[in-house]
Amino acid sequence: MAKESKSSKKKNIIQLRSTGNKQGGVSTGYFTTTTKPKNAKNPKNAEKLRIYKFDPRAWNEKTKRHGKHVLFVEEKFKS
Repeated sequence: MAKESKSSKKKNIIQLRSTGNKQGGVSTGYFTTTTKPKNAKNPKNAEKLRIYKFDPRAWNEKTKRHGKHVLFVEEKFKS
């Protein structure tokens, strides 16, 4: 069994959930995971992470195809 490194102990695993919608207007349910530093003293980490990424399930009205860059919002990781 592998030991955790010191750097992995200082990070939280977070889930980034897509705000994109399918063709019928229902949420895609697409998400990605990443890590975030645990440093509670830093006020920048108090904010929820919001980032634009590509969601392959989101419906793009402009091109009438699936796949679109949408906003991803941080949620707690459900393991």
